[in-house]
Amino acid sequence: MAIRLKKSYRFAFRSAILITLCSALVLGTLLFFLGTLNWTLLLLFSVLFFSISFAVLQYRIQRFIYQRIKKIYDDVALLESTSMTSDPVTTDMRTLTEEIEKFAKDKKIEIDTLKIREAYRKDFLGNVAHELKTPLFTVQGYLETLLDGAIDDKSVRKKYLQRANKAVDRLIYIVKDLDLITKLEAGELNVDPSEFDIIELIQSVFELLEMKSNKKEILLTFDIEYTEPIYVKADREKIQQVLTNLLVNSIKYGQKQGTTEVSVENLIRNKIIIRVTDNGEGIPEQHIPRLFERFYRVDKSGSRNEGGSGLGLSIVKHIIEAHGEKIYVESVEEVGSEFSFTLEKTTTAEA
Repeated sequence: MAIRLKKSYRFAFRSAILITLCSALVLGTLLFFLGTLNWTLLLLFSVLFFSISFAVLQYRIQRFIYQRIKKIYDDVALLESTSMTSDPVTTDMRTLTEEIEKFAKDKKIEIDTLKIREAYRKDFLGNVAHELKTPLFTVQGYLETLLDGAIDDKSVRKKYLQRANKAVDRLIYIVKDLDLITKLEAGELNVDPSEFDIIELIQSVFELLEMKSNKKEILLTFDIEYTEPIYVKADREKIQQVLTNLLVNSIKYGQKQGTTEVSVENLIRNKIIIRVTDNGEGIPEQHIPRLFERFYRVDKSGSRNEGGSGLGLSIVKHIIEAHGEKIYVESVEEVGSEFSFTLEKTTTAEA
């Protein structure tokens, strides 16, 4: 911390003037009534008295007030990330007040940020515990039932082992998603871009999800018939995961006998935008800003019954941002939702 004194004589100067005026007034009045008033003597007295008053006051300020103010600076120096510790010590009350107010404001912002992070951390840990607890307790319940004697019944044994295996699969799914999003957030998962036909990739995802969509009687379709390929430059595997997560969500929360439509549109010269639109239940407006948070669910109970790790949209956001692209969401309750993201077109696409 800088220990050089930033001197301010304002307080001493004003105080010395006030004291001198009062003293000169008293002395002048006394000399006037004694009949010995001498203006030259009074002026010399005022100058001398002002000089002495100013020197004494300034010394006292530097000697006593400065010591106390310096202690404040030294205490502040124990705290990092503050500009006060690098500034020269000042005895100017106005400057000191401004510096302390700024320091307090900055610290309040830091404290508020830490509180938000702490609340987010607690929420995250609670969600992780809940997501892992459900399949673990399921597995434990089936295994305990089998160990208690149900293992001797072949039909019960097979059914319970299948259910336990399904719970283990969900547990593995959650752990894999957690590992993936941790790597994405830490920047450890590299994007491997290549040229590919986005129309062909969307069609392949449609085929992968055909059984799931048929079960809920939801039609997966393009907005128009794309007769020509549209080439993009991106990580094919990760964009497939993005499309899969968006379409799975659309099926999961879509209306029975509904439709999920995918469109690919030119945005600007070297960009396209891919839109995934459904006519499902929609998302309340207050939930939209938090949709991409880890484990955030609009319906706390019903969505868990649908399965999944609760990390799908968060993974989607991180993958898109890892490509240097943007993702958007629009939704109206009881009307439907649209998730869209941009990708870079290749020269093949422009040709």
